[in-house]
Amino acid sequence: MRPLSLPALPVLLASFFLSACVSQPVIPEDTSYQTTATAIPIAEHWQEQPATADFDDVWPRLLDNFGLQLELDNPRLKEQRDWFVKHPTYMERVTQRAEPYIYYIAEQIEARQMPGEVALLPIVESAFDPFAYSHGRASGVWQFIPSTGKYFGLQQDWWYDGRRDIRAATNAALDYLSNLANQFDGDWQLALASYNSGAGTVRRAIRRNQQAGKPTDFWSLDLPQETQAYVPKLLALAQLLKYPEKYNIPFSPVSNTPFFSVVDTGGQIDLAQVAEMSDTDLEAIYRLNPGFNRWATRPDGPHQVLVPVDKRQELQLALADLPPSKRLQWHRYTVKSGDNLQLISRTYRTTPDVIKEANNLHNSTIRVGQILLIPAALKNQEAYSQSLSQRLDRTRAQRQPGNTSKVSYSVHPGDTFWEIGRKYGVTARDIAHWNGMAPGDPLSVGQKLTVWVPQGKNTAARSAREEIRKVTYSVRSGDSLASIAGRFRVSIADIRKWNPNDTRNKYLYPGQKLLLHVNVVR
Repeated sequence: MRPLSLPALPVLLASFFLSACVSQPVIPEDTSYQTTATAIPIAEHWQEQPATADFDDVWPRLLDNFGLQLELDNPRLKEQRDWFVKHPTYMERVTQRAEPYIYYIAEQIEARQMPGEVALLPIVESAFDPFAYSHGRASGVWQFIPSTGKYFGLQQDWWYDGRRDIRAATNAALDYLSNLANQFDGDWQLALASYNSGAGTVRRAIRRNQQAGKPTDFWSLDLPQETQAYVPKLLALAQLLKYPEKYNIPFSPVSNTPFFSVVDTGGQIDLAQVAEMSDTDLEAIYRLNPGFNRWATRPDGPHQVLVPVDKRQELQLALADLPPSKRLQWHRYTVKSGDNLQLISRTYRTTPDVIKEANNLHNSTIRVGQILLIPAALKNQEAYSQSLSQRLDRTRAQRQPGNTSKVSYSVHPGDTFWEIGRKYGVTARDIAHWNGMAPGDPLSVGQKLTVWVPQGKNTAARSAREEIRKVTYSVRSGDSLASIAGRFRVSIADIRKWNPNDTRNKYLYPGQKLLLHVNVVR
């Protein structure tokens, strides 16, 4: 088996790239959306296609399909190129990390007759980390935000996140990029800029230049700072690959042969079972199947897993001999007084819907003494090192600031990051960062959050600095919930909670009375 060479990236270097696509738009501007070539369907056993015979290494194969203008230079491009040149070990690591995925990406790009440079975009987006998650809620090697991912058909739920699925997300990203290139008449620099900040942002910049009598090429547009660096990063990478003798930057060789094979599992299965039957390390299974959030594949599919190409037949033979009852471990649970499906599912790290389906329940009603069959992991949770829960546990531990103590907080109804941060004297962004989340992520009741509280700062000390009084506020002309919240240093969610009947309408009106709970000490 070919080893998965996927070294960890230092936080500083990761943050250099994980700013990409934070403002990726919800849907393409042109909703008629068509691509110029037909993609290879992800269900097809694409890996059986013969490799391109002329190349032993994928990188020269991509180079042979380059189509962007690289014979150019300017300060922005030079700045990005110089950064890469000064960090050769980074380039070595990130190109090693690309090994399991780059062959598939190269094939899909060729199927669409797209420029080979596009295959380098995951370096800009995520440093080829399939578990990358940005502060803007973007996930996977192509860094899709939730809304854009859903628009392109990427399933996202408790069990599975298609934004991290290498095949599904690659096809979605290339479809999106093809659409953007069509919108901008084949100008790939504008298409790439739009992938980062949205086609509407780019169009508005073009209109401003047209009205001012200025050129409308990418380099002349007044775009967000992140986008102004985004395209030069990709072009700089392409220059490094095209002129290795000039820049001496290593792109770790990747065999121009399929790395993984697709195996139909025929139903939900424990990933530890897949690892054992294919004689593959469980972490390697997760690296090839990063879309799976938990210890097993999704109950409703996709019922396919990726394994190293030389393990496909071994897994298929083992699956053929595997009884259905051995796909998952089953627990017999006797319902006790006070139980409900939500509590039981949380104990066994599953969902109420899975328990209902497994027990042929038509609703959530259960009775004391009832026996439930509950699918559970074959191994202890620590064995599933790349499951979402284990990755979050490591993130929480690794992100502890100095001189702090840990508080484990259980989310209550109506809680927000802002309210929890106010309680412990930290910021909402800090709490999100410590828990591997984005500030805009939704919270669920009962969810566990780690809060690192500065030593010497606790809720009792904070309470001593607070004197909360009820205030009746009379709405003035031009007021909004946001302006009132800012004026009194409370949250919009709090105002709605304190005034449930008076904030149901979209608009406030002058003279309307609102009850506020205000700290009068500050």
